[in-house]
Amino acid sequence: MRRNARDTEESARRVNRRALLLGGASAAMFAVLGARMRFLSVEQADQFRLLAEENRINMRLIPPERGLIQDRNGKLIAGNEQNYRITLTREDAGDVETVLNRLSHIIAMTEEDLDRVRKDLERNSPFVPIIVADRVPWQDFSKIALNAPTLPGITPEVGLSRHYPLVEDFSHVVGYVGPVSEKDLAELTDPDPVLTIPKFQIGKIGVERWMEDTLRGAAGNKRIEVNAVGRVMRELERTEGKPGADIQLTIDADVQNFVQMRLGDLSAACVVMDVNSGELIACTSAPGFDPNLFVRGITQRDYSTLMENDHRPLANKSVQGAYPPGSTFKIVTALAALEAGVITPETTHYCPGYIEFGNRRFHCWKHGGHGTVNLAHSLEQSCDVFYYEVAQKVGIDAIAAMGKRMGLGMRHDLPMSAITEGIMPNKEWKQERWGQDWRIGDTINASIGQGYVLASPLQLAVMTARVATGKMVEPRLIKAVGGKPVEVPEPASIGLTPAQLRAVQTGMYDVMNSERGTAKSSRIADETMLMAGKTGTSQVRNISAAERARGVTSNDDLPWERRDHALFVGYAPYAAPRYAVAVVVEHGGGGSTVAAPIARDALLRALTGGIPPLDAYPAAQRGRIETDLNALKEKLRISGTPQTTRA
Repeated sequence: MRRNARDTEESARRVNRRALLLGGASAAMFAVLGARMRFLSVEQADQFRLLAEENRINMRLIPPERGLIQDRNGKLIAGNEQNYRITLTREDAGDVETVLNRLSHIIAMTEEDLDRVRKDLERNSPFVPIIVADRVPWQDFSKIALNAPTLPGITPEVGLSRHYPLVEDFSHVVGYVGPVSEKDLAELTDPDPVLTIPKFQIGKIGVERWMEDTLRGAAGNKRIEVNAVGRVMRELERTEGKPGADIQLTIDADVQNFVQMRLGDLSAACVVMDVNSGELIACTSAPGFDPNLFVRGITQRDYSTLMENDHRPLANKSVQGAYPPGSTFKIVTALAALEAGVITPETTHYCPGYIEFGNRRFHCWKHGGHGTVNLAHSLEQSCDVFYYEVAQKVGIDAIAAMGKRMGLGMRHDLPMSAITEGIMPNKEWKQERWGQDWRIGDTINASIGQGYVLASPLQLAVMTARVATGKMVEPRLIKAVGGKPVEVPEPASIGLTPAQLRAVQTGMYDVMNSERGTAKSSRIADETMLMAGKTGTSQVRNISAAERARGVTSNDDLPWERRDHALFVGYAPYAAPRYAVAVVVEHGGGGSTVAAPIARDALLRALTGGIPPLDAYPAAQRGRIETDLNALKEKLRISGTPQTTRA
C-alpha cells in the first residue's frame, strides 16, 4: 500500500531529526574526547612521561628538625648547626664500586670509610640513601657538586647536626644523640620510619633520650626525579615535617657552669634545688665530658681515655651515685625519734667516745667523746654516740619510714639516665635481700648513715628541702615544653609538727653559726643569707682495732680510692629558705673541710645571681676567697645567648 505524501514527509522529518540528534551527540562526544586527548598528550605530557618512567621517581624522607633545649632563662644548651654531608643511593648508583672509586679521588676516604659504606649499603634497602661522609668541609662539598654528572647516586646535602655549645656543663643532664642502633630498633614495637634512615640520630642518655619523642618531631617527605645515571634532576613535590618541640629546663646555665668549674678536677657532685618549687637550679657531676665527641662519632682513643679515668667522667654522680650519707643522715634519725616521742629537744645522752654492745665497740668520730649533749648539740658537733643510743630506742623500721618520707630510698621521676633508688633498709629488706635477720648493730650503723644505707646527692637535696619547708617537695627538671609551662601541684605537708622541724633546723643552724659547729669555717657572714647545714664523712674502708689503738691513719696518708667521702647538705637563707644544696666529694676526706665550702659557694651563686660578693664571707677569709674567686672567674665559660629561633 502506497503511503500518501503527507506520511512520507512526516517520516522524513523524523529521520532527519534523529540523524541530527545522533550526529550532534557523536560530534560532542568526539569533541570531548579530542579535548581530553589534547590535554593528556600536550598539557600533561611531562607528567605522564615521568609516570611512564615510574622507576625514575623516588620518594625520600626528610628528617625533622630536632627541638632545642634551653636553660630556665632561654640560653641554648642543645641546638642544631648546619652540616654538609654526602649520601649514596645504591639503586641510582649502578656500579657502586666505580662510583666509590671516583669519589675517593675527589675527597679523602680511608679503606675503613669505604668498608663502612659497603656494609651500610648491604644492610639497607637500595632506595635508602646512605651517608658516605658527614661534616664535610665546604671545599669538598663544592667539589662533589661540580663533579655530580660523573657520580651517579651521589647527592651532596645540607642538613642539621646536634651541637652542645656549653660542652661538659650539661653532659650528664642533657646527654647526647647518636646514630640509631639495631638495639634501639629492637626495643621499639612500632618504630618511626624515620629511624630507618642510616645515621639518623636519636637521644642516647639524659634528657635527649628520655624526651626523645617530644624532641624528634615528625618526618616530612619529598618526591624527586632522577635521570638514567641516578643524578637528581629536580624536586617534584615536598611535604615539610613537623619540628620537635623545644624544651626549657629549670636549670640556670650560669649557676651550672659556676658549680661545674668550682668542682674542678674533683670526683664530685653538687645539686642546688629551689626548696619551694622543687626546681633543680644546678645538677652537676664532675668531671664532665664533651658530648659533641659522641655526636661526631667518638674515636676509640677518646672513649678509652674516658673509660680508664678513675674519676668516672661518664657517670652522672648527682643522680646515679649511691653513697653512704654519713652524718647527714642524722637528720632522719633525729626526726624519727622526735616523731616517735622517744626524745625531746632537751633529751641528753653522755658520749664517752664509744658505746659497747655485745662484744663490739661502736666509736664516735671524736676519740675522747663529746660529754653530755642534747639534740641541738648532737647535730652541731655531729656526736655519733647520741644517735647510737637514740636509734636503739626508735628502731630501724621507724627510721626507714622517716627516710622514705624525706625522699631517700626511692627513685625520683626525672628525665635523666640511671637514676638510683638508693637503699633505705629495714628488717624486711635485709630478709629479702640477704635472707638474714636484722641486728641491733645494723641499726646502730644505719643511725649515722653507714652500713646498708645509700643515698644520691639528688636524694640528699630533696631531704634538705623537705626539712627546710616541712613539705613533700618533689624535684623538677622540666620548666616548659613547646613554650607551655609545666604545671606543678602544691606539695603536701610532710606530716611533722613545726616544733619537731624546728628542733632539727636549730641544730643545723648551729652547725654553721655556733663556735663549736663542725662547719663554722664555711658559714655565710651576711645576716640576710645565713645558712643551715649538716656535715658528713662516710667511710669506705674498715678501721681495725689495731689501727685505732695506734691511731687512725689520716686520709692524706691513704691512697685516693681508700679515703673517706666528704658530704654536706644545707639550705639558705635560714629565716626564709630559698635553696637547698647537697655536695658529695668522692674520697674527699672531711665533709666540713672539703664539701661545705663548695656548698657555700654554690648557695651564694644562686642567691646573689652573680659571683659571690666578698662581704658574704667571714672577714678573715676574704683575702684567700678573693684570690680563689678571681681564679675561678678565669675558668667560667660564657654561657649561651638567649635563642628562641631555630638554626
